[in-house]
Amino acid sequence: MKITAGLGSIDEYVRYVEAGADEFFCGYVPYEWNKKYGTVLPLNRREVLGINVQIGAESELRILAALVRKYGKPVHLTFNSLYYTPEQYPEIADVIRRCTKLGFSSFIIADPALLIYLKNNGIRCEIHLSGETAEVNSRMIDVFDRLDVSRLIFHRKNSFADMESMIRHEREKGSRGVYEFEAFALNELCQFSGAFCNSLHCDEMGHLCRVPYKIGKVKGNREKKEEGSETEKLVSRTENTVKDANDERSADKQNEEYEERRYDSDGYLCGETGCGLCALYRLRKAGITHLKLVGRGNYVDFMEKDIRNLKTALDILEHVDTEEEYIRDIKRTLFPYGCSGLCYYRETESVAGKTI
Repeated sequence: MKITAGLGSIDEYVRYVEAGADEFFCGYVPYEWNKKYGTVLPLNRREVLGINVQIGAESELRILAALVRKYGKPVHLTFNSLYYTPEQYPEIADVIRRCTKLGFSSFIIADPALLIYLKNNGIRCEIHLSGETAEVNSRMIDVFDRLDVSRLIFHRKNSFADMESMIRHEREKGSRGVYEFEAFALNELCQFSGAFCNSLHCDEMGHLCRVPYKIGKVKGNREKKEEGSETEKLVSRTENTVKDANDERSADKQNEEYEERRYDSDGYLCGETGCGLCALYRLRKAGITHLKLVGRGNYVDFMEKDIRNLKTALDILEHVDTEEEYIRDIKRTLFPYGCSGLCYYRETESVAGKTI
């Protein structure tokens, strides 16, 4: 499995390559687009200027293209909005044409209408179907196969069984189907699925995903009668995530001093905002080929550590025979004092008698 890391600026590229990233995804929003449409009609749903979240000038793209040629680690440009207005499609097509001339050949796209527009207008490029599209089953992928999608990026809420089933379905088609599959591995666990999120990610207002929340059932007569329902089980698992993820701690290590030891001297904790490292064994078994490391706008030092830790996890994965061995070695190596407990993949199945 390869590491696909988020890139917030061209200054980060070399550092992340040296840390072990295999490829990158990066936003590009030209100044003229921001000037014309502002944050209400975003190009990739990351209309942030206060921090390094994306590239905003073609001159930067030229430098980035030169770096890609030198180091050989590709960059995929994102167009993550769920939809655009009719007048925007020709403008986006023009942006993609310019990017292609600079040497960028792969684009992450969420809007199905944009895929159709590009195909109908003879714009040939490598398409990665964004996790914002909320793909849910094999029939949905069949539709996108006709639009020449080469990589499917699963959203945050997919189960192992769902991913394995869809990947098997595509591989049975051979060269006619999607042949690369990407899943979230670290950072930015969100309560929303991207396709159902109506938050604006901009400087002017706080992101909706940052608002404190609590998961619970909507109480009603039917819900009261359905004790032991799937919803209740999900809520129960969610409320006990931190406890389950760190259940190996002994009672004398529950004090504040022990909690602080989870962080390094710089205040870094791997997977503090979302972690899927314990799931790498199952993700590989399911057929995942690429791991998404979210981090556009994150501290560069933290992102560099994330890449190195994910690289370490993949190295551990290559030297174990069972999932039990992998979980044990991951905890000993990366989480000796416990993890964040914010697990990307919570499954009912257990490993060595413990839910992960």
